[in-house]
Amino acid sequence: MPQPDPTSLDDGAQPVNPLVSRLGTYAWKLIGIGIVVLAVFKLLALLWVLVLAAAVAVLLGRALDPVARALRRRGMRPALVAATTLLGFLLALGGVMAWLVPSVVSEFSNLGPTLERSFDDVENWLVKDSPFNVSRHDVEDFRHQAGHRVTEALKSQSGTVLSGTVVVFEVVTGIVLALVSTFFLLKDGEQFCAWVVGFLSEEHRPVARRLAGRAWQTLGGYLRGSALLGLIEGIIIGSTVAIVGGALAVPVAVITFFAAFLPFAGAVIAGAVAVLVTLVTAGFTQAAIVLVVCVLVQQFDNDLLAPYVFGRSLELHPLIVLGAIVAGSTLFGAFGAFLAVPVSAMALNVLAEYRAHGRELAAESGVRTPDSAARTKD
Repeated sequence: MPQPDPTSLDDGAQPVNPLVSRLGTYAWKLIGIGIVVLAVFKLLALLWVLVLAAAVAVLLGRALDPVARALRRRGMRPALVAATTLLGFLLALGGVMAWLVPSVVSEFSNLGPTLERSFDDVENWLVKDSPFNVSRHDVEDFRHQAGHRVTEALKSQSGTVLSGTVVVFEVVTGIVLALVSTFFLLKDGEQFCAWVVGFLSEEHRPVARRLAGRAWQTLGGYLRGSALLGLIEGIIIGSTVAIVGGALAVPVAVITFFAAFLPFAGAVIAGAVAVLVTLVTAGFTQAAIVLVVCVLVQQFDNDLLAPYVFGRSLELHPLIVLGAIVAGSTLFGAFGAFLAVPVSAMALNVLAEYRAHGRELAAESGVRTPDSAARTKD
């Protein structure tokens, strides 16, 4: 007696295609992974002070790591190395701030009125002289909507505007935690890494150390490259503002330096501030010169200098950088936009290192991987 076909249905309905069934299974798995990832991001957003402290500690620890290593080679004890390195950094930072802040503050006091006058000049040009049909009422509506968006961005998750006391308390708490974490990172960083690696099996420990080393190297390359690019851009743009007769050259140079740590958006912000300041304090022709210099400097850095400075430590396509910044700013605001590029660079470089490790193991065992097969075919 023939057995019934298990894929047939008594009501005459067609059986589910195996491809559709497989895609449905993967879809449910992706939905579950997405829920877990979303929950992790929500938790990080709630604990943003701890995340901020940890991120600042890692960045600061990486920046001070060469000094700490040099002191260790001289035979200093780990606690003394950490204390000396961190205290020296704070003293150096305090000295620079004491030298720079008075002049910067005196000039920054004019920056707000300067930008406000520049916006008024742009508004008058749009209403009176521009070829666009823009009325004064349209400009005022735009300003009102922009201010409303800024207020909404400053709202907390409970829907109320964060008070200045809460913000100051959280920032101070984050700074203290970051400094304490940096001290222990400089003192016990290697022991902490060994403790974490100890949770892995013996066969996975070498590759874990290799991946951690690649991430540490990538972060150092990002910090060195961004600082060098910011220094070059700040000197050129600030000097240009001063040469054409504009005021506030030092604040413009400082803004340009720190904006270099935020790709794309930082260049736009620094260039806009430099042009607007020059427009009010020097004139339209001088502002046009500063604009041309800003564009040329950014193109020179992005196309020629940045690949040389970053080298292989930061191999990111501009679309990946842009997507990372948008995602980071959406999830964690300005802090997320600042960390988007180094985190993406470390993740991609760690993935590349893991693939290289896999190819090396395959070459040792004589097994051809898809990558090696493709290279052989080429």
